[in-house]
Amino acid sequence: MKAIKMYQKMTGKLSNLTDLPLFFFRLILAVGFFTPAMMKWKNIGGIAEWFGSMGIPMPLLNAYMAATTEMAAVILLPLGLATRFISIPLMITMVVAIVTVHIGNGFNAGDNGYEIPLYYMLMLLALLISGAGKFSLDHLISGRIKS
Repeated sequence: MKAIKMYQKMTGKLSNLTDLPLFFFRLILAVGFFTPAMMKWKNIGGIAEWFGSMGIPMPLLNAYMAATTEMAAVILLPLGLATRFISIPLMITMVVAIVTVHIGNGFNAGDNGYEIPLYYMLMLLALLISGAGKFSLDHLISGRIKS
């Protein structure tokens, strides 16, 4: 009985922290998308060529869309602004990355497998479903809209 009460007390306190993982997901994802976004913008023509070599249709347009989506994530996710909105195109970007680049290399990130994009997709799914959490502009704005 004592162990059950202790467990209930602990879980009660932990439930007050449910917004913290959402905050950390947003920060980790923003950091993770920064380098690929910068790489794409610094060599958008090369990225379009690479996309074309993989059979991606309209490679220049898709290179711009991927670069823009990733850069938008770098800006919006840390702020917790339009979190659910940006999660959708980012998840699509991760699906494309997995299918075109990573799946043939297996699961492990060390082998350029789909492990990291899959983790990103799961974090983005959590953000899509749960929203940005309390530590966000989305939360601040939604509070003002409801008032």
